[in-house]
This record gives sequence, structure tokens and C-alpha cells, in this order.
Amino acid sequence: MNSDEFRKYGHEVVDWIAEYFDNIESYPVKSQVTPGYIFEQLPNHAPDKAESMDSILEDFKKIIMPGITHWQSPNFFGYFPANNSFPSILGEMLTSALGSQCMVWLTSPAAAELEEKVMNWLKDMLSLPGEFHGVIQDTASTATLVSLLTAREKFANYKINSDGIDTQNYRVYCSTEAHSSIEKAVKIAGIGKNNLVKIPVDSTFSMSVDLLEEAIQKDIDNGYKPISVVAAFGSTGTTSIDPIKEIGEICRKFNIWYHIDAAFAGSALILQEMKHLCNGIEFADTFVFNPHKWLFTNFDCSAYFVKDKEALIRTFEIMPEYLKTNYDNHVNNYRDWGIQLGRRFRALKLWFVIRSYGIDGLREKLREHIRLANIIKNKIENSKDFELLAPVLFNTICFRLKPVNINDVERLNLINEKLIESLNNSGKVFFTHTKLNGKYTIRLVIGQTNVDEKHVLSAWEMIKEEAEIILNSEF
Repeated sequence: MNSDEFRKYGHEVVDWIAEYFDNIESYPVKSQVTPGYIFEQLPNHAPDKAESMDSILEDFKKIIMPGITHWQSPNFFGYFPANNSFPSILGEMLTSALGSQCMVWLTSPAAAELEEKVMNWLKDMLSLPGEFHGVIQDTASTATLVSLLTAREKFANYKINSDGIDTQNYRVYCSTEAHSSIEKAVKIAGIGKNNLVKIPVDSTFSMSVDLLEEAIQKDIDNGYKPISVVAAFGSTGTTSIDPIKEIGEICRKFNIWYHIDAAFAGSALILQEMKHLCNGIEFADTFVFNPHKWLFTNFDCSAYFVKDKEALIRTFEIMPEYLKTNYDNHVNNYRDWGIQLGRRFRALKLWFVIRSYGIDGLREKLREHIRLANIIKNKIENSKDFELLAPVLFNTICFRLKPVNINDVERLNLINEKLIESLNNSGKVFFTHTKLNGKYTIRLVIGQTNVDEKHVLSAWEMIKEEAEIILNSEF
């Protein structure tokens, strides 16, 4: 493909993207295909001869698009959003065009210095402690692993990287509502999932600090070495917040590395009225949140902050001769700030987003999502057939269908599972679930970039209508 052909098809693709967003609500939110449908339409062998871009784009529309669940639809209310925006898409396009490999400053000075500056912007926007240093990771799962590996090395005086693990008596702590990536991280880090202590939660699904301190003291008495506590600022199931300050005080008392996982809800800290929820963040050693979840930036882009950057770099630094440069003592070589050697120019799309919206524009979007969540919260509270199952702190509503005449938990679980399946199969909306205290729980997350009040109200009407159909069939 020459530059003229690229220009022609580039315009065609951009036109298609714009049209896609203009008509996104005409697509079923959840893909309607069955397993194997896409696979069977694709040839078993790669083509020997070049194929035309016209043919490739046509197959994209005909074969690939039916198998897409439309995360950018304003009727997507599942999981946490992976929202994007036009400014972010443009930044991502330029990143792809440049094709920069941003492992060290020398390979792309603009990438390294823009990343440093944008992370400083985010630090100020969230009012994080000034001693934090920021770096962009791919996901919060990676950031949590990086944090635990740093904690492991610091407690081992950096001997595990050189000598390997010869003990299994380290302990890591999180709540029973914490994200599954923490368990994966302790497995990868060689600490072992049996040494991840999950602390029970209270009625608001927040970690019990009394039980945390009790567990730590018990482990110390039994010869274990507590090395890290991971607190949730916005748990995956309910967006509950662990007691940030109280946990920090416990970590300081026992000299334990403190990581805060704010993957989704951390974006809310750009709102002045939400900053009090993270009182005590100054105790944290590391903090992560994902602009690719609720700050309109294409996946993947995870903002990771660390106080002791020397411990981070000492954990991950490696210096083969072919990577040495004359600038190493004067710049940030971000390849030493995480697992990957090769790094994408992720800061560019984030820069586009922050500049295009401005802080005020980002705040306006988040406040609107929270306002819409409270509309649904009030409707559930005023309904005789539905009940809230968790506090609504941000824009995630956890609820279930609960008629007054049905009290059997298993029956209610089946009814709510049937409800969510029917709604998702309609293609008009998309929800996901969790289980809270054994109760099948529908999660409605209002965070998609272009969601509006009409979409939220329409979703609520669909929920009520489908619930009525299901209940009528039950009796």
C-alpha cells in the first residue's frame, strides 16, 4: 500500500468510525452470535496472495462486526466501562502511526517527557501527595503486580531477584471484596495464593480494620512476615471503599507496604466533593487508577504512582550493554519502572483527552454520571419489587428484583439471573452481575462516555417490563 492508497482508505476508515458512533445505538449491545460463529466464517489458512483493502474492510463489516459487544454504546451498563472519546481515538491513531518504541528516553524523548508531565498533571488533579512519582502501566493488574514485587524485593533486601525465593512465609492482605488480580499477583510473585489473607468486610463491604490488625498480629506471632496490604478505593463488585486512613495507620505501625487499588473509582478524585473519601492517602506507598475506565481514554492506560521510585527501579532495572546511553543518569528510562521492556506511547492519547476536555469538562462528565446513578438509586428505593444491595457511592448501582412475596434466596437468585439474561439477549441493553452475601446481584454502571438521562431511564423501564414478564410466568 502506497501513501495515496493509505490516504484513500484512511479517510474511509475515519468516515466509518464517525458513522459507527452516529449509529451505535442501532447495533445490539451484546453480540448475538453463538460460540464458533466467527471462527467458522474465517478461512483455515492465511492467504498466499495479497488481498485488496476493499475486500478486507468488507469482511470486517460482514464477519467481525456481528461478533462485537459494543462497549462504547450508551446502553452498555456492564462491568466497568472501557470508555473512549474522539480526542483519545485521534491520539491513539497518531500513536499507531508513529510506531514509537518508548523503552528509554533516547528512543523517544517526547514520549518519556510527555509521560512525566502528564502524570504530574494527574497527580495534581487527584490531589495526590507531592512525593509520588508517576508512570503509565498497561492495566491496574500489572500495576498491582509491580507494587507487590517491589514490596517483596524491599523486604528481602533485593535478594530474591538475585537468589530466588527460599521462603514461603510472606503475607499479603486484602479484603474478601478485592479484585482477583491481587490473587494472581501473589501467585506470579512467588508469594503464593495461600499466603494471601482475605479480610472479612462489614455491612458496607469495606474491609474490617479490626480484623486486619488481628490477622497481622496473629501472623507475626506465628512466624510469618506481613509485607503488604492492598486496600480498595472502589471495589470491583460494589465500588466500596476500604478505610484508607485506618489501614494506613496499621501499615505504618507494622512497617508494611501499602498499595491502594483505585482502578475504577480513582477518577472521581478529580472532584473536590469526593477527595475526602481518600483521606489518609498520604500513608500509601503506591496508588493506581485507570484513565481507561472512567476518564474517556482508550484502553489501555493505567496511572501508577509510587513514593519510593528508587525501590521500584532497583526491583526492575536491568542494564545490558546494548541499552546503555549517555543520558541514563539524567532522564527517566521507563523500561525500568515496570515489567515490560517495550513500551507504547500511551501518554499521547491521555494528553489529547485532558487538553480537549479540560479539567472542568472531565468533572462535568463524572458529575453527570453520578447524578444519573442517583436517579436510578431513588427509583429502586421507591419500588416495591426491587431492592438496593450496596451503598451507591459513585455511579455503580447494585440491586436485585425482590418481590415482597418471595424470600427464598436460591429462587430469587434464579429469577435475577433469568432477568439479566433476558435483558442482555434483547440486544437493547447490557448488564453484568456479582454475588453479595450469597445474593445474585445486578450491577448497573453508568460511565459510558455518551450516556444520557434518556438511556438510563429507558434501561430502567426495560428492567421493570422484563421483571413483570418473569414474575407473571412464576405464578
